[in-house]
Amino acid sequence: MSGHLSRARQFLLSGVSYAIPFVAAGGILIAAAIAFVPMTPTGPDFSNAPLLKTLLDIGSAAFGLLVPVLAGYIAFGMADRPGLAPGFVGGAIAAQVGAGFLGGIVAGLLAGFVVLGVKKLRVPAFVRPVMPILVIPVAGSVVVGFLMYRVVGVPIQQLMASLTAWLRAMSTGSGVVLALVLGAMIAFDMGGPVNKVAFFFGAAMIKEGNVAVMGACAAAICVPPLGLGLATLLGRKLWTDEERDAGWAGLAMGMIGITEGAIPFAASDPVRVIPTIMAGSAVAAVVATLGGVGDHAPHGGPIVLPVVDNRLAYVVAIVAGSLTVALVINALKKLAAARKGREAE
Repeated sequence: MSGHLSRARQFLLSGVSYAIPFVAAGGILIAAAIAFVPMTPTGPDFSNAPLLKTLLDIGSAAFGLLVPVLAGYIAFGMADRPGLAPGFVGGAIAAQVGAGFLGGIVAGLLAGFVVLGVKKLRVPAFVRPVMPILVIPVAGSVVVGFLMYRVVGVPIQQLMASLTAWLRAMSTGSGVVLALVLGAMIAFDMGGPVNKVAFFFGAAMIKEGNVAVMGACAAAICVPPLGLGLATLLGRKLWTDEERDAGWAGLAMGMIGITEGAIPFAASDPVRVIPTIMAGSAVAAVVATLGGVGDHAPHGGPIVLPVVDNRLAYVVAIVAGSLTVALVINALKKLAAARKGREAE
């Protein structure tokens, strides 16, 4: 069992190591563009900043490759070059259907297993030379693409509709419980379908005159990348050089409210990272709700501070959530390192 988990972790790390440069390039360019334009009640205003808008588009293009690259190189780690095409195709479809980075991981693993299966087929000798460059990419892409569209995509749409209805029902009850749920949802898949449901629910509440829901979401949005970036600074020896680089990108992305800055950490160690950031974002959302924070813009992170009600409480909420993530994840990594050391003795 531990051998299978170890191999699965290696496959994920293979994808993450290739995806981190896209996170850094895209995230920092997006952060730089948003940081220098006015924040209005409708979000960042690029109407008078064409160069910054171009910078934003370049960053968005780089960031948009994150999930396909992650999926492609997970498949590459499993099945070598023949896995690349099905992996990239599956990752692109995961992004298209809104499955987020979790969908990308599923696509990468799926592509790897499909290609490994096709490679074991007995074929005539004259077909073997074209197997890795023609047959496997085509057959693998068809199988993975079909499964991603028909098996993964449809349930995701149904899940989003169900979650939205559930949140609307909850909004008539306790604000703290709603904040707890929204915070955890925001962090769960970092830009995936669950995150999107919570974010768009908060944005919809602004139009109905309730800015408190978006206030809770706004505080929770930035906590995963800020908390993990802070963790790499507080416990440098616990993290690899690549993770420390991703930590700087995460801090920049957290400041402008891009939760996806935490994806490289979550993809490489989902069991520890995802529950930790869910707890941190939930803490931030609850503190923001108790502090009466309201956000008038459909965006999050410290950058929306000018359009937030009760700014001090908003800052306290973000700090509390980020510290929760940093301290908990570093404690978990220390425990894991100590256990590994005992097993090696």
